[in-house]
Amino acid sequence: MKEECKGDYIKVNGKIYPCSVSLTMDLVGGKWKAVILYHLMDANKRFSELRREMGTVTEMTLSLQLKQLEKDGLVSRKVYGKKPPIKVVYGLTDFGKSFIPVLESITQWGNQVVSKKGEFVDAD
Repeated sequence: MKEECKGDYIKVNGKIYPCSVSLTMDLVGGKWKAVILYHLMDANKRFSELRREMGTVTEMTLSLQLKQLEKDGLVSRKVYGKKPPIKVVYGLTDFGKSFIPVLESITQWGNQVVSKKGEFVDAD
């Protein structure tokens, strides 16, 4: 029997999930969460750096997604200074770093799709 099928449900942090895929998608699913984790994979970044690298994400969406990733323990937020302008830096926690092999697989698979069905293009 598969590990994820040993019970009817999975309970993590008080939330009930029907399977481990559902748990995973709750933590990293959606349009932006995995993209944010990808951009933090190699280095810690400030909000403005993430915003610049992610182009089409709105400030509000980025802020909300970072808060959710921080709440779920995937991203850390460090504040430097006490008076404006303060410096805020985001980075992967050890839990977030455990997702790097998955991000690398997603990237590799996406690159294969591009090579077979599309092309890399420059922004206008």
